[in-house]
Amino acid sequence: MHNSSTPDGGSTADGSSTADALGLVADELHALVDAVRAADQAPFQRALTLFTDADRVFVHGAGRSGLALRMTAMRLMHLGLRVHVVGAVTTPAIGRGDVLLVASGSGTTGGIVQAARTAADVGARVLAVSTTDDSPLAAVADATLVLPAATKTDRSGTASAQYAGSLFEQGVALLGDALFHALWQRSGRSADELWPRHANLE
Repeated sequence: MHNSSTPDGGSTADGSSTADALGLVADELHALVDAVRAADQAPFQRALTLFTDADRVFVHGAGRSGLALRMTAMRLMHLGLRVHVVGAVTTPAIGRGDVLLVASGSGTTGGIVQAARTAADVGARVLAVSTTDDSPLAAVADATLVLPAATKTDRSGTASAQYAGSLFEQGVALLGDALFHALWQRSGRSADELWPRHANLE
């Protein structure tokens, strides 16, 4: 438990300061990162290959997981990939040669699993991010990237002391940045070469 401080330097009784909360989040993220780095790296290498070989990348997630994936979509676009967010009015049909990147902590989210099945049925590849590789989503995916975190329905406090699926959703955002960074380094392009793709109608 992190010690929390009041404005005069004293400690609060319940450890509920923002500094304590930040410490907790940081500790849980450090543990998650360490676990991912110690895990079998084959699925993560497969993910990089899927992106490199993709004609187009589609991203799809519900709730906060979906918001985290949108950050990844933006970075992949900056890298020069053709990227679409499922649900946008301009998103075309997915097809053979494309990759669908999805996130579901439980691997059972109905809409996400169905989208993965639809993508697989038309010959697209499916890359899943989840807390488990034993789920209906993982069964459809070409590769599943496992983040050891609590699902949103796990309120036991065992996998994470944070509320609902917060650690998983934070992990999705970090993993997206890590995948982007690895792809960027492999590309050999400079930051100046990526910069012109940033939005100029903000």
